[in-house]
Amino acid sequence: MSDQDELLRIEGIRKTFPGVVALDGVDFSLRRGEVHVLLGENGAGKSTLIKMLSGAYTPDGGRIVVGGEEVRIHGAQDSERLGIATIYQEFNLVPDLTVAENIFLGRQPRRFGMIDRKRMEADAEVLLKRVGVNVSPRARVRELGIARLQMVEIAKALSLDARVLIMDEPTAVLTSEEVDKLFRIVRQLREDGVGVVFITHHLEEIAALGDRVTVIRDGRSVGQVPAATPEAELVRLMVGRAIEQQYPRERADRGGALLSVEGLTRDGVFHDVSFEVHAGEVVGVAGLVGAGRTEVVRAVFGADRYDKGAVKVAGTALKGHDVNAAMAAGVGLIPEDRKGQGLVLDQSVEENLGLVTMRAATRAGLVDLKGQRAAAARIAEQLGVRMAGLGQHVRTLSGGNQQKVVIGKWLLADTRVLILDEPTRGIDVGAKVEIYQLINELTAAGAAVLMISSDLPEVLGMSDRVLVMAQGRIAGELSADEATQDSVMALAVSNPTTDREAARGH
Repeated sequence: MSDQDELLRIEGIRKTFPGVVALDGVDFSLRRGEVHVLLGENGAGKSTLIKMLSGAYTPDGGRIVVGGEEVRIHGAQDSERLGIATIYQEFNLVPDLTVAENIFLGRQPRRFGMIDRKRMEADAEVLLKRVGVNVSPRARVRELGIARLQMVEIAKALSLDARVLIMDEPTAVLTSEEVDKLFRIVRQLREDGVGVVFITHHLEEIAALGDRVTVIRDGRSVGQVPAATPEAELVRLMVGRAIEQQYPRERADRGGALLSVEGLTRDGVFHDVSFEVHAGEVVGVAGLVGAGRTEVVRAVFGADRYDKGAVKVAGTALKGHDVNAAMAAGVGLIPEDRKGQGLVLDQSVEENLGLVTMRAATRAGLVDLKGQRAAAARIAEQLGVRMAGLGQHVRTLSGGNQQKVVIGKWLLADTRVLILDEPTRGIDVGAKVEIYQLINELTAAGAAVLMISSDLPEVLGMSDRVLVMAQGRIAGELSADEATQDSVMALAVSNPTTDREAARGH
């Protein structure tokens, strides 16, 4: 590698926060036309590292070298000036502005002192075509789906003439088709000489897209290996130990039906959905994006209304569209959007863990704070939440530790039926296995678990039965022995309405 090929080098970077050493001597380099994967568990320090490159944090020690010169990055403008663009998991776009306005925000072309809207939209259209997205520059950002938002972020980065593009979990919420499209764009950027720092928890993506991998563990860089390195070795480097079993499902004795859903219908969304989940059982729900999985479980939990049907817990009918009734019956929901719906980000770990049990811990208008604190400490230790203390704000925890807090609040409430919607999205393999072990503990104690996941190997590995949804209906049910990737996908792409009508015709 010649010096001209090196776009970026980081040497011995260190960063501390009160009570926490986030990074302690990290080394990393990026070449022109390279996809360099940054790999590590949640909380390993990846986000801290990229925030220093984007100007959000300033390092306490070490060097950042860009284009052969040592630089100081004190803010986003410094980062942009150096040709570094960052696409975060939470998109940095303004919903009420147009696509073109977002791409050129703060850098709008001007003519006679006024914003040259015609040129801005024409330039935006060129960038949008380059990333292969069919969207109008005049469309409002709030009207776009996740995949298109991702492409607008990439177009915005290209408008900065970025030589270094940092992508933080870009595939976390994309379908397989959208991932393929994103990969084609990244490969084209590599051909154009852009250096890409790619962060992912999907190990299968590394060999498909990457060139090199730098592994960070506990704030230190512990190895740099080729992207073709076997997954088992990458996991060992990440977590410091071999993980023998990625999906450690332990079958429990099956009891009676704890959750019964009968003919649940919401006009235009889902229709005639019926199933049961028994004590000691994990029932997985698979299907394509838009099949109606999340909508059904939100209705079961009372968060959304339904028009017909019934939900029963241990044989007792549950009042519809009433979250408090569901919680009182022992039903808990871990939502797909943990940050937006599962946590109060600016409250502490202790306060978040006590959200569900606060009412029960209140006597004569006073909360038993001592009891709540003791319970929170016990569950945080049981779950292995990495934190400076119970007073740490949840916003500052890693994704895996945030998810443990979401689960923990329901464990404290002695939940009998736990609904998990995408429980391990954006979580590293080590934290995933810890969450799977928690699922085992719940079912061993007689709880029932209903798990939605777009990660098909996860559904197959952790479910005792699999329900497959298509077009708002249950397309079929498969036992653990019957469920394969092929059998699930065959049901997921079927048309349950047509298939049933054909069966009646015969």
